[in-house]
Amino acid sequence: MPDCIFCLISQKKIPSEILYEDEDCMAFKDINPEAPVHILIIPKKHIESVMELTEEDSGIISKIFNVAKLLSSELKIANSGFRIVSNCGKDGGQTVGHLHFHLLGGRQLQWPPG
Repeated sequence: MPDCIFCLISQKKIPSEILYEDEDCMAFKDINPEAPVHILIIPKKHIESVMELTEEDSGIISKIFNVAKLLSSELKIANSGFRIVSNCGKDGGQTVGHLHFHLLGGRQLQWPPG
C-alpha cells in the first residue's frame, strides 16, 4: 500500500527505531508510548487487520509471537509480565490500517484496558 505508514516504515521510507527485522516482520518503538516498553510488531506484508488474515498468513502470526517473546526477554519484561494487543476495526481502537501487535510492559498494566 503506497500510503500505509507501516508499509513505509517497513520499506525504510520513514525512519523508526527498529529493534528487530527479518524477511517477514519488523518491530520498532511506538512514537507515542503508553508504557515504559511499547513496541509495535508488524508483518511486512500489508494485511489490513485480523479480519483479513488467511490460512497462508498463519506462519507470520506465529513468527510475530516468537518475536514478542524474544523482545520481552531482551527488554527485561519477560519475568515481570507484559501484554500483547492487536486492535481490530474502529470500535476496537485500530487507528492504522495495517495489522500490528503492541508489546507493552515495564509497569503494572490495568484491566479492563479501555
